[in-house]
Amino acid sequence: MSRLSSRFEQLKAQNKTALIPYITAGDSNPSITVPLMHRMVEAGADIIELGIPFSDPMADGPTIQLACERALAHHTSLRDVIKMTQEFRQTDKDTPIVFMGYLNPVEAMGYSEFAQAAEQAGVDALLTVDMPPEESRELVTSLKAHHIDPIFLLSPTTQDERIKKITAVASAFLYYVSLKGVTGDNVLNVSEVEAQVSKIKQFSNLPVGVGFGIKNAETAAAVASVSDAVIVGSAIVKIIENNIDDADTIMNQITDLLSDMRAAMDQNQNKTQS
Repeated sequence: MSRLSSRFEQLKAQNKTALIPYITAGDSNPSITVPLMHRMVEAGADIIELGIPFSDPMADGPTIQLACERALAHHTSLRDVIKMTQEFRQTDKDTPIVFMGYLNPVEAMGYSEFAQAAEQAGVDALLTVDMPPEESRELVTSLKAHHIDPIFLLSPTTQDERIKKITAVASAFLYYVSLKGVTGDNVLNVSEVEAQVSKIKQFSNLPVGVGFGIKNAETAAAVASVSDAVIVGSAIVKIIENNIDDADTIMNQITDLLSDMRAAMDQNQNKTQS
């Protein structure tokens, strides 16, 4: 069983929802990425989503676009992100790591070479935002040969036939984008999220994580009650943006945000259970 699948089973047995924070590797400086990953785990993160910096992140709003620009200003490459994961694994063998990004850097490196290097470093999954399932066979084959789970996005407009295609090739979990638009946009409607998650679960037994629009402990708790994972990105990256040259403040504020989310999620689910 993969590290990701094992983590979701553990959480299910504990009646807990996974908390998955996202950061862009190398933002605001490559030196803080690995220490920040460790701090997020200490604050209650169950899985880490590590963004691969890219020059044209078309699915992301201004907050994460700027994060990519800051990381690229330090020349943070895909190989650097793999090295960061390897460093993280020196002291944390258990927390699953999902790489999230765009196809170009992986394609430039080569599917097989990437998958081999990622496996050796301790990467558990890859989500490529712009890789449609219909064109993913070669990439998925390389990933699965090296025990890396392919993750795919579903949106509020995903039709039933496409849900079937995505669930046929995905593994570990499914990522439901709760809003139409780009990251950091709009306000989510939890009842709509609940309906869509229920619909997706008609097609697959995989856990469903929900991302986009989760900004604070209240929304994290609400989404946790209707999903298997809460994915938090822009709210974390915004803290980095507001404190670019202050690593201590970045660490402390992100720790506080995740701790508050974890506590609210657990409290809400304890109420639901009782």
